[in-house]
Amino acid sequence: MSAVGRRTRRRMLAGAAIAVAGVLGLAGCVPSFFSEPERTSTPTDEKVDAELQPFYSQRLEWEDCGELSCATATAPLDWDDPAAGEIELALVRASATGEKIGSLLVNPGGPGGSGYDLVADSLDFAVGQPLQKRFDVVGFDPRGVNRSTAVACFDPAEMDDYLYGLPENPRGSDEWIAEAEASTEAFGAACAENTGPLLGEVDTVSAARDMDLLRAVLGDERLNYLGYSYGTFLGATYAELYPDKVGRLVLDGAIDPSASDFEVTKAQAVGFESALAAYLEDCLGGRDCPFRGSVDDAMAQVRGMLDAADQSPLRGSDGRYVGADTLLTAIISPLYSQDSWTYLSQMIATVMQGQADAALQFADLYNGRNEDGTYLDNSTEAFRAINCLDYEYQDDASVMRERAAEMEQAAPVIGTYMSFGDTACVTWPEQGRRERAEIHASGADPILVIGTSNDPATPYAWAVALAEQLDSGVLVSYEGEGHTAYNKSNSCVGDAVEDYLIDGVVPEQDPKC
Repeated sequence: MSAVGRRTRRRMLAGAAIAVAGVLGLAGCVPSFFSEPERTSTPTDEKVDAELQPFYSQRLEWEDCGELSCATATAPLDWDDPAAGEIELALVRASATGEKIGSLLVNPGGPGGSGYDLVADSLDFAVGQPLQKRFDVVGFDPRGVNRSTAVACFDPAEMDDYLYGLPENPRGSDEWIAEAEASTEAFGAACAENTGPLLGEVDTVSAARDMDLLRAVLGDERLNYLGYSYGTFLGATYAELYPDKVGRLVLDGAIDPSASDFEVTKAQAVGFESALAAYLEDCLGGRDCPFRGSVDDAMAQVRGMLDAADQSPLRGSDGRYVGADTLLTAIISPLYSQDSWTYLSQMIATVMQGQADAALQFADLYNGRNEDGTYLDNSTEAFRAINCLDYEYQDDASVMRERAAEMEQAAPVIGTYMSFGDTACVTWPEQGRRERAEIHASGADPILVIGTSNDPATPYAWAVALAEQLDSGVLVSYEGEGHTAYNKSNSCVGDAVEDYLIDGVVPEQDPKC
């Protein structure tokens, strides 16, 4: 996926996080009372190869982590060579408050998002009360991510330069492309040195195999799963590998598994441009809007702001600069949620006055950068490492320019600044080995696929495509704005998801919520 596919949970919370008080209102929303949790999980009796038996037969030892419980599982470093070493997978569990059905694994997306943090910090945001009552809700960090055995690359100062540094050459020139590839090469070399063999083993297929292991050691015969954004690709990959182990899977904010990196980035550019237009229409219809004129006039003003930042970056009070790439990040971050549009207007107003600090705050939220210059987690590193393995890339500059022109035609305001994505992985030390293809999961039980009509990050067409590809896919459409829909939209979506996960009720047709 493009660089706008990262850190799903943080951006789903973007409006509240920018408001600061709102973030505190969402974080830590954990029920005060739980039924007494099991201290040791009894694994299922799985028939697996002898070399995998020690992994599938392990018993999880749960410890208190505040009001939740946490544990660590071990998995093979290399699923094709289980004797080559082990990695750790971090889990956190909110035990069912009522009569338990089983475990529900949750993934917030990314790739690189922390399912552990999603459940530990924002349980009520992750899942509704009906699911908390009937399931042990389990958040986990996939391989390479955060608290699990993780990808490690740059120190904070180096990461600042990687994320916020300004190019020395004109965008799209041979020199600019070489500069971008050299930056990625240095980043990748640091990742290889600091991560070791794991760097080549963080692909989604390996993560899906880890999920089957977690299912077994949690004691579940079948996998119940709620995946957001990239988490839908992880869930669909699981269903393709283990169709007979599919229990009830909800894939919200779906990704089309057959789409190439360029196709994904182009669709996202169109999606964010559509969300930007929706924001501007709303802004122009209210008070305190920094734009004037029609929506088309305002779109042209946004493009002008990006072009100006590309030519003459704004300097923040801490010495960092807001170039076009950082400004685009700052604009995109609040487009994930309609609740954030007011804050987007406030930020743009400051940029129009030549001020950079608010834009840096938005970009920092997106990038997980703390005020002291440290970073919350390794989501940038994990995102890059996983995507470089999951997609194929090419280094032909003429092809990059042809695609850049196609991007600009499809998304005239932001397409230029989302182009040349191949430069992010062509020099990566571990090359992709998975061909993009449809996922059918033949033989799996019904799988719920949710799409939002104007989702900027995972366009609705992807949900339609995935539901059609899956032999047992069932589409639930939500007419609205924002990224993902369950527990964030309306009762129609909520009821469809909860009736399915709890009672196995499959919609007879798309409810078109």
